[in-house]
Amino acid sequence: MSLRPLALLTLAALLAGCTSKPQSPPPQEPAPPPKMQQSVRAKEPGALPSYLRELTGRLHGAPANSEVELALLLVDDNERPRDLVAVAQLDGTGQPLPFNLRFAPRGDEPDVHLELRGRVSQSGRLIMRLPAQRIPAMDNQALGDLRLVPAP
Repeated sequence: MSLRPLALLTLAALLAGCTSKPQSPPPQEPAPPPKMQQSVRAKEPGALPSYLRELTGRLHGAPANSEVELALLLVDDNERPRDLVAVAQLDGTGQPLPFNLRFAPRGDEPDVHLELRGRVSQSGRLIMRLPAQRIPAMDNQALGDLRLVPAP
């Protein structure tokens, strides 16, 4: 027997092995959610983890079919925002609007304080705002009823 038929037979076997269908990749695990400060449109926020703090209250004056955005900011002594701590987006209903704004407390930073600010838009137009509310401490707080005022 010559080597030529044996080499052809070996080459044919190798080619046959390479023509099989590729295996499907293993299913990928869902990516962890991105680290977020907070953007919430949830009805029920659930239990509060021990590493988070929460501001709660009710907004009065948001008309039906409006979009309400609350922002918790670190503000310096010159009233300039330094950092966004948390954001909550709500849908106005024309009724008092309860909110829960969760955030991770930070270490004490000199010359800054927390402020809660808000704005209400309807059809893409700013119609109302929440006057800046100074938050005295990075702890759980019930702010009670907050009133929106017309935007200038």
